[in-house]
Amino acid sequence: MDYQKLKEQWLLEKIAEFQGWDFSRLDGRWAHDELPWDYAEIVCSYLSPEHRLLDMGTGGGEFLLTLQHPYPLTSVTEAYPPNAELCFEKLAPLGIQVKQVLDDGQLPFENDTFDIIINRHEYFDMREVRRVLKPNGIFITQQVGGENSFDLSAALIPGVMSQFPEHTLKNNVELIASQAFEILMQAEDFPVTRFFDVGAIVYFAKAAVWDFPGFSVEGCFSQLCNLQEQLEETGLIENREHRFIIVSQKIHFLTGTL
Repeated sequence: MDYQKLKEQWLLEKIAEFQGWDFSRLDGRWAHDELPWDYAEIVCSYLSPEHRLLDMGTGGGEFLLTLQHPYPLTSVTEAYPPNAELCFEKLAPLGIQVKQVLDDGQLPFENDTFDIIINRHEYFDMREVRRVLKPNGIFITQQVGGENSFDLSAALIPGVMSQFPEHTLKNNVELIASQAFEILMQAEDFPVTRFFDVGAIVYFAKAAVWDFPGFSVEGCFSQLCNLQEQLEETGLIENREHRFIIVSQKIHFLTGTL
């Protein structure tokens, strides 16, 4: 096996362009277990055309645009500079309000602004979510749990520790409920992703930096070669992921009531 040639291919994956949260480069090179819930279906079941909508951490707006929600009633936040620039280029001309937010503890919106806030795989501060959400408003978040990709990360980076071990469904349900929210739905799952070439793993690892801290082709070359040998034997590399979803509603306390 020509590992030097493989290394050259893997280095190309490391520098390949990545925008928003678009993994179309990996089409046909990986496969996913389906989650037992449909995030888009859940969002649409609570979203009405007259609602003011905020999508936190929208990436490049890829999912948001599939909702076809009225643009003047839509706002997004994004922190990552390349993605924020993409949002200003692609979403702002449509009439969508775009805000680059570097601190989710300070959302640049007035109190009681939104009917529904959605958040897929983005950090959130529940005090700020509550502040900008209207009374009886809905907050929907799907999160990447603390056990996500740990086995694959450990195979690439010896001695790596889980970055967010407390990021679990149970802890987040308690956090959200503590801010006077009613939990309407909660679910957790550990789907498996299957990679069919090691280059796809390189591309994935360079995008999901929080799961693969310090990853590089050069620094992890021997581990990548080990994965290549495993791939030659089994035809795939499995990666155990961790997802959970919570749907909640802001409890509205009427003034003067007990």
